[in-house]
Amino acid sequence: MNNAVKLRYYIESLCIYDLKEESVIAALLDLLSSTNGEDVLKKQSVFFNLVSKHGSLKEYISRLILTDDNIFTKASAAGKADRLSRSVLDGVKSDLMKLEAISSVTPKDILSDVSDEALKKILSTMPKWENGKAVYPLKEGWNSQLDSLSEYYKTNGYGMFAKYKAFSWRNHELFPISATDTIRLTDLKNYEMQRQKVVDNTESFVHGYPANNVLLYGDRGTGKSSTVHAVLNEYADKGLRMIEISKGDIPDLTLIREILSDSPMKFIIFIDDLSFDYLDNSFGELKAALEGSLSGKKHNTLIYATSNRRHLIKESFSDRENDINRNDIMQEQLSLSDRFGLSITFVNPDKRDYLDIVDKIAADRKLIADRNKLHLVAEQWAAKKGGRSPRCAKQLIDFVESAEKRGKEW
Repeated sequence: MNNAVKLRYYIESLCIYDLKEESVIAALLDLLSSTNGEDVLKKQSVFFNLVSKHGSLKEYISRLILTDDNIFTKASAAGKADRLSRSVLDGVKSDLMKLEAISSVTPKDILSDVSDEALKKILSTMPKWENGKAVYPLKEGWNSQLDSLSEYYKTNGYGMFAKYKAFSWRNHELFPISATDTIRLTDLKNYEMQRQKVVDNTESFVHGYPANNVLLYGDRGTGKSSTVHAVLNEYADKGLRMIEISKGDIPDLTLIREILSDSPMKFIIFIDDLSFDYLDNSFGELKAALEGSLSGKKHNTLIYATSNRRHLIKESFSDRENDINRNDIMQEQLSLSDRFGLSITFVNPDKRDYLDIVDKIAADRKLIADRNKLHLVAEQWAAKKGGRSPRCAKQLIDFVESAEKRGKEW
């Protein structure tokens, strides 16, 4: 049996890391299964084209291994790989051995299975793909590295949760977000007490301790959403992931939690800029999701929401005319906001705190600017923007930094 035939059997016999349907490996299997001369030429061209888009073959296949979703990767992410049966672990070792051999396939292996000398000459003129090296933590001898792989999955997750840390919910499906806000906690200025409450709650959640759903409410531009994004970046390497949903997706909360229920990872379901009109249908759905329904709180999901309203409901003037009606509305408002175990207030800074935020961001950017001029422009900027806020301060510094780098007056 030549190497080409052996590698074809290796691909067909993958069990735990069942990557036969993956595009590059499927193209390789198609190539290795070719018997017709012209087919070999076409299929090698297709295979080379696919591999060249992903760097080297060994690098690509090792990344597939690190992001696969299977019984071993999921158990490892939960720290329970040692509880798997011996047959499963043997299957993992067997697949890793085969995948390492598959990742080492060369054009010579294809040539060895071709008997037509004229075809061999043509095949020898085709470009040769790079085999390269595997990515960390895989080294030579993949089937002997179960412990290293298991630790990797425990830190980085499995499947699509290893590739991405944030997702959006659309049309009843999870979609990965490849480019997320890179903001860190250290980029946020002042509001230390508010942020620390969010950090402490998130840390408890990540470590499996009791934690609360969180409502961050208050003035616009004060850093509510940025705090949530920064917390994700802080704890992503500890197994935290985020699912962003819109208010219209609130009825899907039960479905989302069911999809995530068997995952060992921790998920913040994030609802930004939340508010309701009175008797909004999704109002009751959120109440039940926070507390009160049979499918209520799950061990691996929390809801973090931001809002400009403490009680989340917009009141009309007519709502205020009748005292009895107003009391009912207030009770309904409180019944929702009180179900967030942790409510944190963000208010616009006064002049001193606003200018302090401006100075701190400028220092981070290493801007050399006249402080008095900077403060004067900062106040003018805030007046144009309708008020002082951390967002306003950041936008000002973005403007000043850009002007400085272009040698322009500001």
